[in-house]
Amino acid sequence: MAVTKAPEDRYTAEPFVPGHGGLTALREAAARCRGCPLHRDATQTVFGAGPADAELMLVGEQPGDQEDRQGEPFVGPAGKLLDRALAEAGIDPGEAYVTNAVKHFKFTQAEPRKRRIHKAPGLREAAACGPWLAAEQAIVEPKLIVVLGATAGKALLGSSFRVGQVRGTVPEEETHGRPQRLVPTVHPSAVLRADDREGAYRGFVRDLRTAARLLSQRSP
Repeated sequence: MAVTKAPEDRYTAEPFVPGHGGLTALREAAARCRGCPLHRDATQTVFGAGPADAELMLVGEQPGDQEDRQGEPFVGPAGKLLDRALAEAGIDPGEAYVTNAVKHFKFTQAEPRKRRIHKAPGLREAAACGPWLAAEQAIVEPKLIVVLGATAGKALLGSSFRVGQVRGTVPEEETHGRPQRLVPTVHPSAVLRADDREGAYRGFVRDLRTAARLLSQRSP
């Protein structure tokens, strides 16, 4: 099936997003998405997971090697660290909706049997997946979104986003046409790569505790 492009000659998932239905309908439709070239090499689409009425949505970059193989988000080493940090911050991981800005694994591979090396998605690929993220946000209607890293931030807030400048803050911004409270922080994979992993982990948990405090403040 040919890759679909918008009239402006940019990649987009928009023709594949159903006009009605819940998360199950979205997940089934996303499995057939051909909105950008990443589907050609990835094992499968990795859609979001979690309760449809979750107050908290966590948005990461893209699936990694394990996520691509298993078809679920945040099941690899970064996901395990995220679950531990959420629990330490006072958030039940099972009550959060987790997803990624890009739904296919982008990687490089020297030879077919060699290890697949993660490659960061570009702005065109994140923009192509934008309709899926917008649809997830519209259905879940989270009270709060935790933005995990630069790719997620740029997908939600534009190319000028810099996680180091805003992490741990609580801005209210318009994302996909709706006002949304956000807590930006680093991606858990950045914690795993940090020279001072323990210090990076403590900072990550501190940001997640900010999210926990906000979630505990019930609307009147």
